[in-house]
Amino acid sequence: MRISKNSYAWIVVILLLVVWLLNYLDRQVIFSIFPLLQSELHVSTFQLGLLGTAFLWVYAVCSPWAGHLADRFGKKRLICGSLLVWSAITAFSGRAHSFNQFIVLRGLMGISEACYLPAGLALIAAYHGPRTRSRAISLHYSGTYIGTVLGGVLGGWIGTRYGWRSVFGLFGIIGCVYGVVLLFALRENKSIEGDKTQSETPLRRAAATIFATTGYTKILAVFAVASICDWSIYTWMPLYLFEAFHFSLAKAGFTATFYIKAGGFAGLLLGGVIADAWAARTTRGRAWTQSLGLLCAAPCLIFSGLTHSALPLCVAMAIFGLGKGMYDGNTMPLLCEGIPPHLRATAFGFLNFAGTLSGGVIAAAAGALKSTLGLGGTFVACGLLLFAAGLFMASIRVGRQIPSFD
Repeated sequence: MRISKNSYAWIVVILLLVVWLLNYLDRQVIFSIFPLLQSELHVSTFQLGLLGTAFLWVYAVCSPWAGHLADRFGKKRLICGSLLVWSAITAFSGRAHSFNQFIVLRGLMGISEACYLPAGLALIAAYHGPRTRSRAISLHYSGTYIGTVLGGVLGGWIGTRYGWRSVFGLFGIIGCVYGVVLLFALRENKSIEGDKTQSETPLRRAAATIFATTGYTKILAVFAVASICDWSIYTWMPLYLFEAFHFSLAKAGFTATFYIKAGGFAGLLLGGVIADAWAARTTRGRAWTQSLGLLCAAPCLIFSGLTHSALPLCVAMAIFGLGKGMYDGNTMPLLCEGIPPHLRATAFGFLNFAGTLSGGVIAAAAGALKSTLGLGGTFVACGLLLFAAGLFMASIRVGRQIPSFD
């Protein structure tokens, strides 16, 4: 049966949603089994934080190059290769017997996972124009939330019953199988990719074009702050609930992920609809949608670090997720208003660099300061930063596409 171009454009979103789900599941599952690792490997909370930092900083350094490789050599190659490699590394993580081995494996995972997101978002943007772009990318981003929830819940449940090694082995095998499926199901949209000469722009010149685009550096700064908040929660919320609220390992993993991601899923869908409609009326519609989301999320993150009651905490986390989802789904669509198609993966790669570099700082710093500031204090500080970023986001204007250097 012949599939129409419009139908396949949405099939691409679903195919890549699963890849992004597996990406977050494999990177996040380790946080849900921190107490098990700490008990068996006899590591400190600072060393646990370094496991997150090792991944994030390697991911950060590789992100601009990964985006550039996707623009030059094709999105599909980077997507499929990335999935197969990081899935194999996940499986091998179940064989690690020391902290040093884990650090090396997390670094290798950072290299392989960095290759996915810039390529995946650029491929979706190639299939979807301004009328549907925010909705398509928002739907794709729901994989973040589904993967994080599954990683938290299944990681804690499987780890408690069958041991933490079986967690990595199972998820690694699933990813490898899906990677083979994707090799046959996914294809490039060559009619939108741009000519060969443009795609071969050297990274230095591509970067000059990208950073000369009006509003890009402001988008990068806000993205870095939003990433700090994300990684403070991803890395430390399960342990915070385990210690401060005396939740079981499985319940802490569930609570730390489900409410934020359930709200986030709703925020993605709502933000996609609002942004596509608002952008049809004003060029600042997508930026204003993101600003609205951050200003909704920030007070809830602050409250999460202050409350001592579980029910208000869950409500605050859900509202935080709603606002954050409105922000997340509109970053690439906003970039597309100023960055030419053959540089979009590279442009998002630089955002990933800034976001994961700053996220790596908070992953380690929160662990080091846990005995003084406390994890609750970290969430409060991050919420204040996020509120400032939301105000700043409202002022951003993105320039029209400008010609790249030949």
